Amino acid sequence: MKLWKSLLVLAAAALPALASPQTASPAEAMALEQQGKLAEAVEAWRAVAEHNPRDAGAFASLGVALARETQYKEAAVAYRRAIVLNPALRGIQLNLGLAEYKQGDFQAAIAPLRAALLQDPRNMQARTLLGMSSFGAKRFAEAAKYLEPAVKADPANAELHQILAQSCLWAKKYPCAQEQFRQILQLNPDSAAAHMLLGQALDGLQRTHDAIAEFEAAARVAPEEPSVHFGLGYLHWKLRQYDDAKSEFERELAADPNHAQALAYLGDIEMKRNNLENAMVLLKKAVQLRNDLRIAYLDMGAILAEQDHRQEAIVALQHAESLDPAQPDAHLRLGRLYKATGNPVAAQKEFSKLRELHQKADDDISSKMSGASPSVQR
Repeated sequence: MKLWKSLLVLAAAALPALASPQTASPAEAMALEQQGKLAEAVEAWRAVAEHNPRDAGAFASLGVALARETQYKEAAVAYRRAIVLNPALRGIQLNLGLAEYKQGDFQAAIAPLRAALLQDPRNMQARTLLGMSSFGAKRFAEAAKYLEPAVKADPANAELHQILAQSCLWAKKYPCAQEQFRQILQLNPDSAAAHMLLGQALDGLQRTHDAIAEFEAAARVAPEEPSVHFGLGYLHWKLRQYDDAKSEFERELAADPNHAQALAYLGDIEMKRNNLENAMVLLKKAVQLRNDLRIAYLDMGAILAEQDHRQEAIVALQHAESLDPAQPDAHLRLGRLYKATGNPVAAQKEFSKLRELHQKADDDISSKMSGASPSVQR
């Protein structure tokens, strides 16, 4: 992705001149770098640093040479040594953050990038990298805070808009996400992904009908887009429009027979219509594909209890409860089952948990559209 490439510029020019080494020449090391002899340059800088163990600049330059050789782990070690020797060394925190970022260790990149931004609040490279690292570390609210000024500084950058929009979406800052996706669609009206993500933001704002319109627009632009029909189906399911939901889930499964969430929600519709055998077939297939689908285990527990397979029902409901202990329905069903099977102590424990909880609102679609949060591409 072009954005990542544009960020990966080492701040070598920001490093101070080195002190004269005793037995190695910084000039020779720099000459080797300029000639493109990076491996030789690394060894030369290593010799300089070994003979000048108190020279922060020597370790910083070694780090730059190692980074240019894509040896980011070793580069980070060199940068950290330089920081211990001279925490105020210009450019060193940025380079350390960049080395950690390039390794994919986004959490480790955050602290040095914050320090770099503190040293120079106008440094847009540090700010953008800090936003991207926060995004990669799934600290979405922080990512949005750092990326908003970066987007304002580069308003034509659709990719940066999208990362900010996704940060806002996963941080549940829906007005921010909505505005960013609108700007993306102005730049590219035929972006199915942007329509879908705008739909997620609108659903988060409880504008589910408007969200359906955005998913329908995405389906028109790209009918084969993965999960577009699942998303539409889920929104219809949420509004209890089960005929429309079933049709969309079936369209998703026609394109991807192993779409676990579509199977689970289609199974839920079959259960609601009292087609218990069909429901169990769909639900069992869903949990074979993914074991984190709470609705599938909840429905299987209900069906098994209805069929008087109480111990199996308890196991399914316990799994559903473990996936989201804050949801009251599994506690209620488990409490009733424990009571029916002669375990009043366990039943009372579940009912006590139930009293402590308040019924959650229906989940918004952003929690359903991906099994995991988005990842940063480096």
